[in-house]
Amino acid sequence: MRVDRLQEGLQTKRLGHSILFSSEVGSTNDWAKELATYGAFEGTVVVAETQTAGRGRLGRGWVSPKGGLWFSVVLRPEIRAGEAVRLVFVAGLAVAEVLRELYGLRVETKWPNDVLVNGKKVCGILAEMNTADEIVNFVVVGVGVNANFDVEKAFPEELRASATSLENELGGKVELEALFRALLEKLESTYEAFEKEGFASVLNEWKGYASFLGCKVEVASGTEKWVGLALDVEDDGSLIVRLEDGTVKRVFIGDITLRLG
Repeated sequence: MRVDRLQEGLQTKRLGHSILFSSEVGSTNDWAKELATYGAFEGTVVVAETQTAGRGRLGRGWVSPKGGLWFSVVLRPEIRAGEAVRLVFVAGLAVAEVLRELYGLRVETKWPNDVLVNGKKVCGILAEMNTADEIVNFVVVGVGVNANFDVEKAFPEELRASATSLENELGGKVELEALFRALLEKLESTYEAFEKEGFASVLNEWKGYASFLGCKVEVASGTEKWVGLALDVEDDGSLIVRLEDGTVKRVFIGDITLRLG
């Protein structure tokens, strides 16, 4: 990655005016949260070539080899704590649109925080907030894109079947700096739409990529599992599922898997 090219031609007003880069960090989200705690302005971005302790939702590890795009953005939205989850969908929509526009890929969003290409995870998003009572001081949005590496070589065996990379899908490497700039520009425009027009329009666009809606899914939440029809995603980020016995369940935390048949 050419650090000097990350801001080259960047068309943003708020995001990316301050970009910090490291060849290796534990977690870009942790780094960004530390900076935000000490007053980093909204739009500050941290980027790493590799993460040694990258993580996804619920404290899960996130494999972050060299060749991926791993970055986190400091945001300071005027929202309540319960609304911070909406930024996961803001970022997910931005990533989905960029991957489709830049590379013509068949992109899907998957509840709550993944972006898929041809049914396999290519990107994960993690939003973490700092609050005082119900007031949000800042939200750090982390984006991890599997880009310029072969999943078969870079990932442990148990993850290979469910993950892909841009290199695997396109048959060659992409220019990381151009991808980074496109993602930051799209994230800014989607974030501004969220601020000015509200969440409904963003969520509706996100649902346009959500091919799991209307399909039979298995939902795992903690030690519980349910099978049912994925009906909708509400504006609080919850998934609405009609179970096989006809009852309708609202799920706030969990993972879904498509069920065939």
